[in-house]
This record gives sequence, C-alpha cells and structure tokens, in this order.
Amino acid sequence: MKRYRLAKAFSLIEILVVISIIGIVLSIAVLSLGIIGDDRELREEGRRLIALVEVLQDEAVMQGRDFGIEFMNGGFRFVEYDPLLNGWGELIGDDTLRPRELPDDTEFDLWIEGQRILLDDQPAAFDDPEDDSPAASIETYAPHILIFSSGDMTPFELHLLRRDLDQMISIESDVLGEIKFADPEAL
Repeated sequence: MKRYRLAKAFSLIEILVVISIIGIVLSIAVLSLGIIGDDRELREEGRRLIALVEVLQDEAVMQGRDFGIEFMNGGFRFVEYDPLLNGWGELIGDDTLRPRELPDDTEFDLWIEGQRILLDDQPAAFDDPEDDSPAASIETYAPHILIFSSGDMTPFELHLLRRDLDQMISIESDVLGEIKFADPEAL
C-alpha cells in the first residue's frame, strides 16, 4: 500500500491575501511618513526663526542698537534703526540676518496684542529722508516686531502655516524677549 503525503503549500488565494495586506500596511506607512516629514519641515523653519531672532537680540544688546523684523506672507527680513537718519533701513553686509523666504506652500499668520496683522506679499518701502511731502509724513515705515537694545521685544504670536496639509506651528514671544514654541511638543 502506497501512502501519499499531503503536500503542505499555500494556495494562490492565500498568497494574494497576504500580499494585499502587506501592500495596505506599506501604503499607510509611506503616507504617514510623508505627513510627518512636512510637519518636521515646519518645525525646522520655526527653530531657524527662533535662532535668528535670538541672534538679533544678542546683537541689539551687545551693540546698543534697535532692530526690527518685517514679516511678509512668504518670508521675513530684519531691519535696523538709524538714529542719525531717524528711520529704518536694511541690514547690509550680514549674511546671517539676510532676508529669508519660506518653503513653497508655507506662509505666516502674525498676531500682535490679539490683533491679526495682514501681511503683504512684498517688503514695504523704506521712508525717503529727503521726501517732505505730506503723504510721506503720514505713511512712516515701521517693522512689525521691534527688538530694543535692552533685549526687550514686541510680544507676538506667529503661526507657520501649510494650509494644503492643514498643518500649523505656533511661536510666541513675551515683552522680555523670550521666544519659544507655543506647543511644547513642537520641539
């Protein structure tokens, strides 16, 4: 009498089910990594901004000068106050404090004293010290955030937004110049 051993193998349907489950799990993992990566990019931009503001605060205290920050929808720039010209001007020759642009699809939402500030797409023009017209005296350039030589700063709340992915990172500052992420988990 011959005995046949039953072959232990997977059927084609069992193999297809396992491959489908692996494919679904991998696609979920890839999608979640993409979302986390974008959130990471926002946090990195926030850390960069905080570090630059801290550098500017140190410069203000060490040099006894007043500085400012002007925010645009897609970037920001640092400015300095010139007491001889009695006006604000661009920082020249400092590569660290040069104007910065945000990555594509990222923008700012600025709040000062509980009021939302409407930001322009382009930086504002500086005042012309030789312009004596009445319109020039009415519209005087001033940055959004002031950083004084004492180290004090205009308190603000700044949101870095990525509307298409519904992501946001918040940064806040107090009058004493401490700047930090509003959400401690954003670190």
